[in-house]
Amino acid sequence: MDLIIVESPSKAKTISKYLKGKYKVDASAGHVRDLPEKTLGVDVKNNFEPKYVVSEGKRDVIKRLTDEAKKADKIYLATDPDREGEAISWHLQTVLKLDPNEKNRIEFNEISEKAVQKALTQPRCVNTDLVDAQQARRVLDRLVGYKLSPLLNKRIHSGLSAGRVQSVALRLIVDRERAIQAFVPKEYWDLTVTLRDQQEKYASFLASLVKKKGKKYVPASKEEIDEVLSALKEGKYTVTGVKKAVSKSHAPAPFTTSTLQQDASNKFGMTSPEVMLIAQHLYEGIDTPEEGHIAFVTYIRTDSTRISAEAQASALRFIEEKYGKEYVPSKPNVYAAGKGAQDAHEAIRPNDVARTPESVKHLLDRKHWNIYKLIYDRFVASQMAEAKYNTMQIAIDNGEYSFKATGKALLFAGFTAAYTEAKGNEEEEVGKLLPPLNEGDTLRCLKEEPKQKFTKPPLRYTDASLVKEMESNGIGRPSTYASIIAVLTKRKYVSKVDKKYMMPEPVAFEITDLLMHYFQDVMDVGFTADMEKKLDEIEEGNKDWHKILTDFYPPFAEKVAKAQEEGTEQTDIPCEKCGTLMVRKGGRYGKYLLCTNPACGNKKNETEVEVSDVPCPKCGAMLVVKSGKFGKFLACPNYPACKTTMPVPDKTIPAEAGVCPECGEPVLPRKSKKGRLFYGCTGYPQCKFMSWDLPVGKKCPKCGSYLVKTAKGDLKCSSKECDYKEKGEKDED
Repeated sequence: MDLIIVESPSKAKTISKYLKGKYKVDASAGHVRDLPEKTLGVDVKNNFEPKYVVSEGKRDVIKRLTDEAKKADKIYLATDPDREGEAISWHLQTVLKLDPNEKNRIEFNEISEKAVQKALTQPRCVNTDLVDAQQARRVLDRLVGYKLSPLLNKRIHSGLSAGRVQSVALRLIVDRERAIQAFVPKEYWDLTVTLRDQQEKYASFLASLVKKKGKKYVPASKEEIDEVLSALKEGKYTVTGVKKAVSKSHAPAPFTTSTLQQDASNKFGMTSPEVMLIAQHLYEGIDTPEEGHIAFVTYIRTDSTRISAEAQASALRFIEEKYGKEYVPSKPNVYAAGKGAQDAHEAIRPNDVARTPESVKHLLDRKHWNIYKLIYDRFVASQMAEAKYNTMQIAIDNGEYSFKATGKALLFAGFTAAYTEAKGNEEEEVGKLLPPLNEGDTLRCLKEEPKQKFTKPPLRYTDASLVKEMESNGIGRPSTYASIIAVLTKRKYVSKVDKKYMMPEPVAFEITDLLMHYFQDVMDVGFTADMEKKLDEIEEGNKDWHKILTDFYPPFAEKVAKAQEEGTEQTDIPCEKCGTLMVRKGGRYGKYLLCTNPACGNKKNETEVEVSDVPCPKCGAMLVVKSGKFGKFLACPNYPACKTTMPVPDKTIPAEAGVCPECGEPVLPRKSKKGRLFYGCTGYPQCKFMSWDLPVGKKCPKCGSYLVKTAKGDLKCSSKECDYKEKGEKDED
C-alpha cells in the first residue's frame, strides 16, 4: 500500500476518508526537525548553515513513519502548498532517507477527493528554492531574535523577546500611540440646513455647507459660523446644479488571508488568531454527525485573488440558478493580484459551491458557521454582476456660500444580494432620495444646524487595521499576521481597550526606543518589506540565501556588540579581590558589577531593589518588587530561606490578612477573573483553601467550624448550617 504523509492529523483523517482506504495516510504533526531551542543553532562562520535537531516529542513520530515507509510501495509527501509545507516535506525526506531526486511531493489547494486524486497523478520533486526561502527566513529570524532578546533582558528586564517582524509591528502600534498622545484637537464647525421647495410639493431634505467663494470651506470658530449664519439670513437658497447618474459598484475580490481576517474582525469582533484557527479547521476538515469528516474551504494562507476556471464556472452556474441571468456578469470577473502578492495559490473559497451555508448550518457551531458563510458569500458575490444605483447631486448657493445634497437609491442589487462589506464611518446612506428639483429653483430654509466639532486623533490599531497596515507595507506574509498579533498579546506588550483597540504597555515603549536607537534598519518598515522581497526572490530561484545572510549579519552583529557595550557603565568602585575599578552591567536578573581585570573576573550582584510597603506574611520582612516573564510581582528578600511570592497588590483590594484554617499559613485577599474579592491561602498550590469571607483563625464555639469576618466587621460561622455570630468592633464602637 502507498503511504501519504501530511502534517496535520485532521487533514490525514479527511484525506483518508476521500481515498476510501486505498492509501495509508499518516501525519507528522508539524515539523519533525527544527533549530535547537536553547542554542543559536546557526554556524555563522560556516556560511550560516543551520544545525537542525529532532523536534521535541517527535522521535516516536519519526520511528512510526520510518516503519510505515519501509512497508510502503510508494511514499507521497502531501504537506501544505507553501514554503513551510515544502520545508516540512524536505525534513521528512531527510529523516526518512528518501531519494531527493524522486518525484514524491504532491500538493493540492483544496482537500477534496477530486483534488487529491489529481495531485497523485502529478508528483514532483521537492522544490529546493521554496525550501531555501523557508530556511533563509528561519535562520534570519533566529539570528535577530536570538541576539536581540537577551539584549532586551539585560537592558530592560527579563522575560522579553524581540523578532524581525514582531518588533516592527510593535513599532507601528507604539508610533500610533505617540501620535495619539501628541495630538492637539482643532475646533471646526459643520453646518447642515434643512431645505424645501417653495411650493411644498416634495419632502424636505438636508444639505451641507461645502464652499465659500468657490473654494472648500470649513468654519474654524464660533465667530466664523455666526458670520456665516448672519449672511445666510440675508440671502436666499437657489439650486445652481442638478446632476443625475447611474453609478456602479463592482463586486469585491474573493478573500485573501488578510482580507478574511479584517472582515471577520470588523463583523464579528474576532481576533486574527481566532479567525485563522477556525479557518484552519474548515480547511483541514471537521467531524460532522451526518457526513463524517468534511473539508469546507480551500487553503487559507494566500495573498492571491485568483480562482480556478472550474470554480468560476460552477459559481456562475449557481448564481444563474439562484439569482437569475441578470446577476451573471457579461464577462467573468477577474481580479488583479495585490502589490507584492506571490499569487502562488487560489483565493480562499468554498470547496463546493453546492454546499451552501444554509445546508450545513446544523453541522457547524456558530463561529465556524459564521466564518464559512463569510467565505462562501464573499466568493459567490465576487463572481456576480455590479450593483447599480440611481444617484443625484444638488448644488445650492446662498450668496458666497455653497451647499451640497446627495441622494443614492438602489437600482439593481447585483453582488449585494449575496454579500455586503462591513460599513465604514463615511458610508453613504443608500435609499436616501432627493426631490426632482431644477436649476434656478429657490428653496425655503426650515432649519439651520451648526455643530461644533473637534478633529480626532488617529484610532488605535485593531486586529483588522494592523493586519491591513502590515499587508500594505509588505511586512510579514499571510501565514504570519495572526501569530505576530498573538505574540504581542501573549507577551503583554499590548492590551486591548474596549476588547478591540491595541494599546501598548509601558514596556512596549522601552523596547521600541531601545531597538530604534541601535537597530534603525531592522526596525524600519521599508527594510523589513525589502527583506520579504528578497525571500521571494530566493523562492523564485533568483537569489542565493547564503548571500542575503552574509550581507545582513556582519553589520547587524556589530550593532549588537555596540548596544551591549554601551550598556556598560564605568564606576569608581574598586574590586574587593584585586583593587581594579569595576564596571556596572545590566544582567538578566538585574544590575551587577564586573572587574575589568581579565585575570580576576570578579562579579558581584548590585540589583537596585524596590522595597514595597507589604510585609511578608510568613517572616515579616518587607517584600521587594521583582520583574518576571509575566510582569512585576512581590517576593521575600530572605529567599531561599523564605520563598513567599505574591502579585503586586491591587490598591482596590483591602490589605487585610487572615489565617488559613486548614494549614495555618496566612490568607490574603485576591480578585477573581470577574473582579470579585476572595481570600486565598499563601500556601497554594499545596493548600488550595479559598473563602469569600476573611477567616480569622478562630473556631466556632458552637459547631467547631472556622469563623470568618464579614464586610461589617462581624464574626460569623463559615458553616451554612450554623447561625453563630459575634458583633465586631465596628458595631461596638
